[in-house]
Amino acid sequence: MRKYASILLATAFAVTAIMPVTSANAFPGAVQGSNIETTSNVTLVAQQQSKKQVAAKYKRTKVRFVTDQAPGTVIVDTNNKYLYYVEGNNKATRYGIGVGRDGFGWSGVVKVGRKAEWPSWTPPAEMRHREAKKGRILPVTQAGGEDNPLGARALYLFKGGRDTIFRIHGTNQPWTIGQNMSSGCIRMMNKDVEHLYARADVGTKVVVVGPGNRQGAVSYNDRGVDFFGNLFGFGG
Repeated sequence: MRKYASILLATAFAVTAIMPVTSANAFPGAVQGSNIETTSNVTLVAQQQSKKQVAAKYKRTKVRFVTDQAPGTVIVDTNNKYLYYVEGNNKATRYGIGVGRDGFGWSGVVKVGRKAEWPSWTPPAEMRHREAKKGRILPVTQAGGEDNPLGARALYLFKGGRDTIFRIHGTNQPWTIGQNMSSGCIRMMNKDVEHLYARADVGTKVVVVGPGNRQGAVSYNDRGVDFFGNLFGFGG
């Protein structure tokens, strides 16, 4: 009897080991919460890396915020790695971000020219050429999905009606939040860029404070966490 039980147990383990991993996502490449099921090596690496905790100060929170900018404006403080969505009434939502590495930082006043969910990625020819010299071959275009560097959402930044090639976008490398890692784009955790995407419409003013101070005279003061705003959800 024990012999037959052992055989049955071994068979059960064997069947479990060869069962394929399937995805419950309705949209190919989409992420549903933190339950990512995939055989993609890239995604598995991202999952392993994402176990590194983002510093608490870069988690999304509501803050007491004084500024001369109108409600609905986005202020990107590349020096401190924060992005603010101005609520009005001396309040804002603060998000942690990743920004351009040395030589790729910038500043200025731009607008959201268009938006996309799970966007495709078309690296500029200059970037592909630069990376090719390092032995890294980039695709001409990569379809949207969980392995795409632009993550879940992208807000395309325009100046004078023209695409600046810079974006505010999600990332499949959440451990880079709080660091200087990008080629000039503003990275956010996917859950944060989805939250911002739902609030910042096309035409939203974006003030990027950074190298060169091309943003001009902009006044803002982060006075710390808004305890009651976080407790009761004031400001959206």
